[in-house]
Order: sequence, then structure tokens, then C-alpha cells
Amino acid sequence: MGKRILLFIGVNILVLTTIMIAMTVFGVTTGTNLQAGTIDLASLLVFSAIVGFSGSFISLALSRIIAKWMMKVRVLDPNKGHLNSEEARLVEMVHRLSRSAGLTHMPEVGIYESNEVNAFATGPSKKRSLVAVSRGLLQTMDEDAVEGVVAHEVAHITNGDMVTMTLVQGIINTFVVFFARIAAFVVARFVREEIAHIVHFVAIIVFQIVFSILGSILVMAYSRYREYHADKGGADLAGKDKMIHALQSLQRTTNLIKEDDTAYASMKISGAKKASLFASHPPLEERIRKLQES
Repeated sequence: MGKRILLFIGVNILVLTTIMIAMTVFGVTTGTNLQAGTIDLASLLVFSAIVGFSGSFISLALSRIIAKWMMKVRVLDPNKGHLNSEEARLVEMVHRLSRSAGLTHMPEVGIYESNEVNAFATGPSKKRSLVAVSRGLLQTMDEDAVEGVVAHEVAHITNGDMVTMTLVQGIINTFVVFFARIAAFVVARFVREEIAHIVHFVAIIVFQIVFSILGSILVMAYSRYREYHADKGGADLAGKDKMIHALQSLQRTTNLIKEDDTAYASMKISGAKKASLFASHPPLEERIRKLQES
């Protein structure tokens, strides 16, 4: 869990800091004037929104490319090279479920070499999406369970979860930048003038870390909420029994889930084994219970 939190915070801090430095170089006003001792809250909010949403949308635009690179996904293209029977069935399954979901553009389909039993969906839009499954999932699950997993991932694409997660993260980033700068401004007012700018800069970084931790709780809460909807969508596409069977199969293989792959944890069908404020997924037993009661 420690690595998970640190990576999540580190990526956000890096993106936010890089954009802020770039905007400072180009002379974009931040709304704070340390020398004059004034804050223009409207200008600061605009600055914070530009920084917060820029990072989120840049990440969204590059999500499919970065996912292929980080997870070493091998895209299965039936028009380029020969696919074995297992790979051909996977591509057919994804395309069939995508058509049933009303998608007009078929997602790319890929496999990543890992013993973990998992899958994920990503991409900047419904027209440019990717569904990837692990080798471990294909080797461990039967075809009905695989179909339930794939239906869950297709439901993520149909629901537009990648875009809504970006908007949620953008809002959180906006308030992280906004309140971090206000808090840093207040702290800098209580130190000697000759070191005020240094204290102000350091305080911005410290407060961004603190507020990012608090913000990540809200982001992960929304991630857990959308998992229930993807389960329901998967049940509508593949059938309720197959979706429940898929989640029960995942329950038996939780020891093969790599929790350190945090960059794409929220997009995978299964996450941490225990409930937590920082968990991207609800406990599997709770997801199964909700489906059984629906």
C-alpha cells in the first residue's frame, strides 16, 4: 500500500509541478503577489484550473500509448500476422461484446505477459480505446469467466469512465493547486522577507503533497463507485451468471494480482485484497453480493 500511495502522489506532483514551472516561464499570472501581500482569488482559481486540467487531459490523451509501453502490451491485429486460436477467440469476444454495447469503433485488443490474473481498459475516447488481458488470466480462467472480465472492461469504455475519471482528477488537481498556494502564501507571510520566497516555494510542494493525499481519497472513492456500474454493465452484456462467475474466479486468484502496478490499477478489473480509503476497487465479495441482489 505504501508504494501505491507514493507512486500515485508522485505522478500527480510531477505533472502539476512541471506545468506550473512552464506557466511561470511564460509569465502566466498565478493570482498571488508575495511582495505586495495580496491574493486575487479569481485569477488563482483560473490558474489552478488550467494547471489541474492540463495534466489530467495530457495523461488521458497519452493513456493508450503509455499503457502499451508500461504494460508491454502486444496488440492483436488479425489483419497483421497470424493469431493462434486463443488470441483469435479473444479478439472475436471483445469485438462481439463491443458491438452488443453499441460501440461503432472496435477497441484494440492486446495481451500483456504477466502471471497476474487481471485485465484493463484505457484510451482517450470510445473511438480510441484498448482492452488488454494478462497471460495469467487466459491461462487460469475458463471461457465464461474470461467473457465476464472482457464484458466488464467493455462496459468501462461504454460508460466513458476514462473521461469521467479524468474530469474528477482535474477537479481534484485544481483544488490541490488552489489551496496549496493559499496555504503557502499564509505561511510565507510569517517569515523574514529575505527568505519568504524560498519558504513559499517549499511550502507549495509540501502542501501539494498533503492535499494530494486527501484528494486521492476522493478519486479512489469515485473509482470504487464506477466499478459497481461496470459490473452491472458487464452483467448486461455477458449475462449476470458469467459476470458473477468471473468475480468468483478472481476471488480464487487474488494472490496473483500485482498491487504495485498502480499507474493502471483503477482501470483493472481487480485491485487490492482489502478495503481501504486508497483502494481503487471495492472488495470482490461486496461486488459479488451486489450483483447477486440486483
